[in-house]
Amino acid sequence: MTSLALFCLLYFAVSVLTLTDSLLYSISTAAAPAASKCTLLNSFQPGFVVQGDYVIGGIFPIHFNLKIPDLNGTYRPPPINCNGHRIDPKAFRWAQTMRLAVEEINQNPVLLQNHTLGYKIFDSCGYPLTAQRAVLSMLNGVSEENSSMCTNASSLLAVIGAFGSSQSIVLSRILQTFRIPMISYASTCACLSDRQKYPTFFRVVPSDDYQVKAFAQLLVHFNWTWVGLLRGDHNYGHFAAKGLLRELQDTKVCVAYQEIIPLLYTRQAGLRIMKVMHSSTAKVVLVFADEGEMAPFLRDYMTQNITGIQWVAINAWVKASVFSGREYYPYLGGTIGFSIRIGHISRLGDFLQTVNPKRYPDNVLVRELWESLYGCNPFPSSVTQMPPCSGQESLLEQHSAYMNTSSPRFSYNVYKAVYAIAHSLHNLLLCQPGRGPFQNNSCAQRNNIQPWQLQHYLQEVNFHIAGEEVAFDAKGNSVPYYDIINWQRGTEGNIEFVNVGLFDGTKTIGEELLIQKDRIMWAGHQSEVPVSVCSATCLPGSRKAVRRGEPICCFDCVPCDSGKISNQTNSVDCTICPEDFWSNNDRTACIAKKVEYLTFDSLGIALTVMSVVGACFTLAVCGVFFCHRHTAIVRVNNSELSFFILFALTLCFLCSLLFIGKPTYWSCMLRHTAFSIIFSLCISCILGKTLVVLAAFTATRPGHNIMKWLGPKQQRTIIFSCTLVQVVICAAWLIDAPPFPSRNAQYEHSKIIVECSVGSSLAFWCVLGYIGLQACLCFVLAFLARNLPGNFNEAKFITFSMLIFSAVWLAFIPAYISSPGNYADAVESFAILASSFGLLFCLFAPKSYIILLKPEKNTKQHLMGKEKK
Repeated sequence: MTSLALFCLLYFAVSVLTLTDSLLYSISTAAAPAASKCTLLNSFQPGFVVQGDYVIGGIFPIHFNLKIPDLNGTYRPPPINCNGHRIDPKAFRWAQTMRLAVEEINQNPVLLQNHTLGYKIFDSCGYPLTAQRAVLSMLNGVSEENSSMCTNASSLLAVIGAFGSSQSIVLSRILQTFRIPMISYASTCACLSDRQKYPTFFRVVPSDDYQVKAFAQLLVHFNWTWVGLLRGDHNYGHFAAKGLLRELQDTKVCVAYQEIIPLLYTRQAGLRIMKVMHSSTAKVVLVFADEGEMAPFLRDYMTQNITGIQWVAINAWVKASVFSGREYYPYLGGTIGFSIRIGHISRLGDFLQTVNPKRYPDNVLVRELWESLYGCNPFPSSVTQMPPCSGQESLLEQHSAYMNTSSPRFSYNVYKAVYAIAHSLHNLLLCQPGRGPFQNNSCAQRNNIQPWQLQHYLQEVNFHIAGEEVAFDAKGNSVPYYDIINWQRGTEGNIEFVNVGLFDGTKTIGEELLIQKDRIMWAGHQSEVPVSVCSATCLPGSRKAVRRGEPICCFDCVPCDSGKISNQTNSVDCTICPEDFWSNNDRTACIAKKVEYLTFDSLGIALTVMSVVGACFTLAVCGVFFCHRHTAIVRVNNSELSFFILFALTLCFLCSLLFIGKPTYWSCMLRHTAFSIIFSLCISCILGKTLVVLAAFTATRPGHNIMKWLGPKQQRTIIFSCTLVQVVICAAWLIDAPPFPSRNAQYEHSKIIVECSVGSSLAFWCVLGYIGLQACLCFVLAFLARNLPGNFNEAKFITFSMLIFSAVWLAFIPAYISSPGNYADAVESFAILASSFGLLFCLFAPKSYIILLKPEKNTKQHLMGKEKK
């Protein structure tokens, strides 16, 4: 059975017994005749009582370390006595703050005109059971003198309290039966926001829901994505941790571990938690526990000499003076957390000075306060072992637990709660008949105000105090304000609590945190924000890859693929670059793709030189032939055809230049059509020459007169007709699907290759096929004439030229298909030049050799093989 279940059973059993004593008036009235007198079996006296027109209650944990009596069920349990146990000066100060606020309100000429507030202040002893007894005493009365308590309802309009959430849960459940509103100054449990369970509960301290939201924003603000979590073994720790995990769901923060500090702390349990902390890579640890739970844990923590932890503290211990000693700084220095906002109460210090045993001789609480502060007895007649004193001693600075008025927090909350009730009551009293909020537009009766009527105005109250807005939402929560506290080293080596920022709940979401980063000192006395991550930040150019089976905060950094970038840290995915862009080497930006085509660079220059040299050679040969045009070797087989071939070869060399430079619409159409027509013209001329050679030697045979069919006109007709076929094919190509410039980004993704698309692949291969057909026909005819008589058989050289031409273009086809991008243009240009050089040298080199070096052989007799020997 859990400790919570055991507590509930114990609480129920004791509650029944206590209710029996406290509700004596009601029971007596129901069971006895009307004339019977109500009697109190036990007395539970308030700490302070002041009469007024309207009475409010206050419950404060003035005593602590309460000893629970034995509840074995065999005898009537003795009453739980708070007196005699240690008094808490802070809680006593809170009670005095309530008294001061009531006194100020009663003296205010504007607020509650002609009416006064009274109060009953009880001690809860910091325990739910005694807090329950205190609130029932408020409701029933505290003495038998007020017999009206037997028949009438209590005049109590509202209650201020309690301190702990567990006490407030108990008290709220009792008070809601009587519809009495209750304003807590310290209970932060988010569970109390449930209006179904606690319809009369209000608070001037922020709910834990706001605190966990503030913590979540703090973790995100400092980019702490890998944190540890410690919590107490109670409802507060459970709900706070659960709320924090809920707030972190939509963030990048993960919890590395969650450990519970047991209620019954043992060193073994503490060492186990510290082992987890030490082995984890999380350097930031958030704690949902109070100073009482942290004290023994931190003592063991310091003995293990663990440092480097950045603590994040909740309001319960972020300003705990018990940890302010210099011995704590090496381990807790740099702690940061949220604390209830400091307020200013101008008269509080002077008012506390007026509280002394001489002024309140009959007040037991004042006497115990003096004994606690001075260790003396102001009333020598009482039974005590302490030395006597006057009761008028001055309250000094060393009594900071009681006299700390420079930074009141819970005192300020008490102050606001009293004023909230006063303003609500003031608004209620201003109600005009016929315009009220209740049934039939009625107002509350001033001499018979019901608590639920006050609650209506309390829900709508809105006022400012010391520049701070006080109002309640639909769940009874007030506007959240937190100070951000940082633990720094003081001048004497001790820890000082320095205010370094604010959480303002009135701001828009995401802008609530106001932090002065330059004022913060972190763990290890460092000025740099500590790093607490599971995995190092993924730099731009990479993305996060979550590790299988681990939280999303644990990941590997994977470089972006080519063509993708990430320009932010911790990118979840890489972005694909647009079509005309590519990633840079660092994968951090998309840059325009490099546009490539066959330019006048090294390769382009080489092809250009070859083209110009080839054209110059051709023109040189043409010049030689023109100068020796009347010689036999030039005139043989029709010199006109030779000049036609030389002209066509010159154009062939020059047309290769069309393949160099950025392709345009016109250059793409021109380069293919010009190449095909010029080469067709050249091969047509060679075909004509082949036919002339074959016919010339055949005509020497008796009975053959074939030359009359291959005269100059017929030769021109053959050349024109063969070339015209290619022109028709090219015209059809240009009309149907002409070549056009295209941007090829598929072959090499980092570049855009500007090339000429052929438009129609069929037409492209048709023009090449036709040139190939012409070359094959020339080859066959020249091969047939290879053995003709004579010392200079041109058919042999035509055969060799066609072999070279065919070899070049047969090799061109696979090379062209497999060549990437602009290299395809280079391959085609090289094929044109290679085949042109082959034709030039095979057809004209032998003739040029005879003309220039062997002029004696440049005779008809020698060429015909009829020279005299």
